[in-house]
Amino acid sequence: MDIEPEIRTAAGVVRGRWETSVAVFRGIRYAEPPVGPRRFAGPIPARRWDGVRDAGVFGPPVPQVNNGGAVMSSVSGEVDDGSEDCLTLNVWSPDLGGANLPVMVWIQGGTYLENNTANPHCDGATLARAGVVVVSMNYRVGADGFARIAGAPNNRGILDQIAALCWVQDNIAAFGGDPANVTVFGQSAGAASIAALLVMPSAAGLFRRAISQSMPGTYFTPGLADAISTTIAAQLGVRATVSDLARLPPRALTNATTALIAKLPEFVDVWGPMALTPTPFSPIVDGDALPYAPWTALARGAARNVDLLIGHTRDEFRLYTSRPGYERTPQQMAMAFHHLCPGPDGERRYRTAYPDATPAQRFEILNSDWLFRMPSLHLADAAHVGGGPVRFYELAWSFNAEQGASHCLDFLLLFGTLSPDEVRDHRSAHANAAEEIAYVGQCIRTDWVSFAATGNPGWAAYDPRARSTRVYHAEAVTRPYLEEASRRIWAGYRFDTLDLTS
Repeated sequence: MDIEPEIRTAAGVVRGRWETSVAVFRGIRYAEPPVGPRRFAGPIPARRWDGVRDAGVFGPPVPQVNNGGAVMSSVSGEVDDGSEDCLTLNVWSPDLGGANLPVMVWIQGGTYLENNTANPHCDGATLARAGVVVVSMNYRVGADGFARIAGAPNNRGILDQIAALCWVQDNIAAFGGDPANVTVFGQSAGAASIAALLVMPSAAGLFRRAISQSMPGTYFTPGLADAISTTIAAQLGVRATVSDLARLPPRALTNATTALIAKLPEFVDVWGPMALTPTPFSPIVDGDALPYAPWTALARGAARNVDLLIGHTRDEFRLYTSRPGYERTPQQMAMAFHHLCPGPDGERRYRTAYPDATPAQRFEILNSDWLFRMPSLHLADAAHVGGGPVRFYELAWSFNAEQGASHCLDFLLLFGTLSPDEVRDHRSAHANAAEEIAYVGQCIRTDWVSFAATGNPGWAAYDPRARSTRVYHAEAVTRPYLEEASRRIWAGYRFDTLDLTS
């Protein structure tokens, strides 16, 4: 197909490309640029334009570390290189006719600090060829998207996601998608954003199904978020208000955030467990736009009409511990067990549950449990209590001994962007891993697409007794939950918002 496809959206006409049997539209503006007086405001829909806008390249990334665009240094609305136009989305469609295909909207993760849909590992073409319309969006991150700022709405990054979902409702039929059959799916910070969307009144009705991949269990009270924002602003000699921060370029905020991250553990006695995470940002449970933490709201029946697919990888925190230079001292590991374990005897319970593990391995298991695995499992428990349909999965397959089934591996398999050659060339690749990757990725894609189409990925619904889990290994099997030892340690714990400890 050589003819460049043109689609009329509510705001104007966009011209995409046909690429290996998939129509691709990149960089479609869904909201007005967040600069000048809109810098810390909620998003407003894109204004209409005349003529045809080319949609052949991804839009510029939102302000974040390592983004050198002009929007990073400008505080006005007059940016001369177009980099301010960063609230854009992308569409991959295998059929621009009236196919009414399921729609899958990807919400990328990145510790609430990074978001760039031009990441080649999030290319939606392979998934679209499986029979769905795929959408991804840029949304504000860092202080611009998630800091608590006096005079600005909370959770601006999630408000951007809602604006993109509204765009999908208004426009996706023209791209071959069914606006009544939308599935949001996301990983890490994207998964936690989805858990928030499930319980936010302003997101009600915008999607029918949701897939949460490796959801971090950190949601902040306004008091904790205030303390963090005040500290970031103080490094710049200002207050955490719109009037003060609007005078600073985005680069100043990203630099101040980076400086704070380097010394986060120093705040653990006041800020609590969040100071031992890789980021100072998380969704803010303000009792208004985000009324409750997701576990509480789902257990009370919120989103019971939304089909849920929830899960995690086996070795979540290996992504961090396998990095060169990450080694922790015995004192640092003891601090983690003191602040993260459920109950005063948590370290002893981990030694009992994992007697053959080294202290470093138990530290990794603890962080995997506290930050990703148990929040995901407890979210499934809460959804079941609330009467909603939920399925559960775990990725146990890995291709190398160093990283295992680490955080982020799941979406590389889903999108099919990790090549057999990359696997084969890894210094600790398992035998047959290059041959297995195609099978495992295809299994995940098939199940995700089936879920998006019907709500049933192909295995039994989750309940807290049988804990039926789809386990992706060299072969996909359905069996009881794998991480029983950790589940028992955390059985009496209740995830909720994180607050100041003093």
